[in-house]
Amino acid sequence: MDLSILGSLTDPPILFFFLGLFVATVRSNLEIPAPVTKFLSLYLLMAIGFKGGQALRETGLTGRAAAVIGIALLLALVIPALGFLVLRHRVNEFDAAAIAATYGSVSAVTFIAATQFVTARGEEPGGYMTVALVLMESPAIIMAVLLATWARSRQRSAQMVGDAGSGASGTVTAAPLSMRAILHEAFTDGAHLLLIGSLVIGTMVGADAGEAMSPFVNDMFKGLLAFFLLEMGLLVARQLREVRDVGPFLIGFGIVMPLVGASMALALGALAGLPVGDLTMLAVLAASGSYIVVPAVVRYAIPEARPSRYFTMALAVTFPFNIVLGIPLYYTAAQYLGA
Repeated sequence: MDLSILGSLTDPPILFFFLGLFVATVRSNLEIPAPVTKFLSLYLLMAIGFKGGQALRETGLTGRAAAVIGIALLLALVIPALGFLVLRHRVNEFDAAAIAATYGSVSAVTFIAATQFVTARGEEPGGYMTVALVLMESPAIIMAVLLATWARSRQRSAQMVGDAGSGASGTVTAAPLSMRAILHEAFTDGAHLLLIGSLVIGTMVGADAGEAMSPFVNDMFKGLLAFFLLEMGLLVARQLREVRDVGPFLIGFGIVMPLVGASMALALGALAGLPVGDLTMLAVLAASGSYIVVPAVVRYAIPEARPSRYFTMALAVTFPFNIVLGIPLYYTAAQYLGA
């Protein structure tokens, strides 16, 4: 096994993730209060956004930054389209659209863990990677809504043809969904806005202000990340009970699709001449699946889809795979391909 993978498995935050898995598996009564979990998630988003803004202020929007952002947007469109084409042959089109959106978007927690991983190895990514994280949140949601709308129109057309053939009367109606409301929810999600706002603030303030914030956003970061991953381990173990509704094919998809997305990101990033840290982070973004923002929007936008599938796949299959094996695997590949 590669030494980077061994190092990842003995990193304190990852060990606390395993501790959470174990504690929940043996049905211990350990529980982290919801307000604490909420604070930890908001802290991590604020810290990563602020640090990304500070790094972006130092480097500016260079040609490399433009290349990263362009590749990220391309992946945010291609990955859900590819996922939908594969999934629609094995599950209904609404589940396919919801799962495709989940894997076309990104996991901020996986991004944060990967940032810690590569930074600890002296390959700190550019601040523009946080911009890529922000920009990849929403395109997959929009595409999923469009795919679900297309599926509904096909369903209505098929039912109308069936009714005409059987001589049935009446029209088929469906409750209309407000695209404006869906887009508003996608772009104004609180976690999303906090990340964007922290990035902007980090870009605006100078080095002195950044130094004053350093104890909060740097010194405390790894300890609070470990505490948060303990909670994630508890949550993943509980969600594993829903895997029976997912099935072998979708479990396999939850592992193979991240590898496909990461491979595309690594290939495009290598062609663009990205360094190891940026290349790893781009692969992580392409490989992760959203289990916070996208499920919240998709529950409203695609009510026909089953959360027990798309949420469980992202949280109980893809997230632990990326945290334990995926990140060090993408880093190892980036070492061979990076500039």
